[in-house]
Amino acid sequence: MIKFGTALYEYCEEQEREKGISKELTISALCDALVTAYKKQIKQKEVPNVEAIIDEQTGEIGIFRTKLVVNKVEDPDLEISLEDAKEIDEDVELDDEVKIDVTPEHFGRIAAQSAKQVLTQRAREAERKLVLDEFMEKKGTLTTGIIQRVENRNVIVNIGKTDAIMPQKEQIPGEYYKPGNRIRVFVLNVKETSKLPQVIVSHAHAEIVRELFELEVPEIEDGIVEIKSISREAGYRTKIAVTSNDPDVDSVGACIGPRGSRIQTIIGELKNEKIDIVRYSDNPVEYIVNALSPARIVSVDILADDEYSKEAFVIVPDDQLSLAIGRDGQNVRLAHKLTGWKIDIKSETQASKMEYQPQQHNNEESEELQDDEPDEIAEEIREQEEYAVDEEDVAALEADSPEEITE
Repeated sequence: MIKFGTALYEYCEEQEREKGISKELTISALCDALVTAYKKQIKQKEVPNVEAIIDEQTGEIGIFRTKLVVNKVEDPDLEISLEDAKEIDEDVELDDEVKIDVTPEHFGRIAAQSAKQVLTQRAREAERKLVLDEFMEKKGTLTTGIIQRVENRNVIVNIGKTDAIMPQKEQIPGEYYKPGNRIRVFVLNVKETSKLPQVIVSHAHAEIVRELFELEVPEIEDGIVEIKSISREAGYRTKIAVTSNDPDVDSVGACIGPRGSRIQTIIGELKNEKIDIVRYSDNPVEYIVNALSPARIVSVDILADDEYSKEAFVIVPDDQLSLAIGRDGQNVRLAHKLTGWKIDIKSETQASKMEYQPQQHNNEESEELQDDEPDEIAEEIREQEEYAVDEEDVAALEADSPEEITE
């Protein structure tokens, strides 16, 4: 027997408290390691009926071989005579099993090395599993971390027990990530590796907006107000469609909060990113009109509404065309992502020149979201660029409806 004393158990209990490593699991692994070391010591790969046993009271550990008590020994590796067995245990009888201490001399150093290796390995495995389990639960949620450094355009963020990676595509364009700053990120994915799990986080994901609204708006957390859709271009603008399940609760007003307190908190968290709160509607015409705010809409014609295609033709006043399309097509692009409808926008003058007829409309001539704007519209946007910015700001400040919230 080899005496480890109570230090081994104290260490195991400490690991169990701090890292969640079960004491029984560690002791079992240590015993298996000692048996393996014993087999190497005697240079035999297969040794039947051998096990390591620890005496919890004395802290001693030893290698034991189990043998069957018989009258006549035929296999010395598996059997022992009754006379020899009596020397070990006076109360033993025939057909009983006895455990014989076969711990080699000078096995203490080997046992100590095995114990150290097993405990170190178990600690690493337990830590890896704890991190994996913790962040698997956090996958798809917000968490707060501290920026550590920037490596190869990736931002390394410490989020507790491990460092997460924020790839360049998940960063907000133009944002400066200063080491030491706190940051709220969205846990995108958790990948299991041979070392600590690799956690991928995002600062640009649309779900960050959803989580922020759920945190700031109790009605959303309680299910009274429901977020139907979110479209986001991180760092620039977000559109969010909401509806109320209670006729007495205004969905848009709940998101704005008293004197805009709730929305301002969210805007501040998003570094002054503009946010349009859109009232959701089952009526596609009304929904599209709301989604294109703050622009005023003259008419909306539904061109196709089936499982294969959803297309709408929108006419706006001449002075609202730039605002409806948005700089670089941002407003209509976000409206498309929000509603799921392809939106072709024309001014009243353009529509009259086209002598537009809904039943004769050619989809190939449409100004669809994914296509580049026609040269005529692009030129008009460039000519009215300064006006479009002013119009947008004025619409945000003087809007008659609370749906038009921008910073």
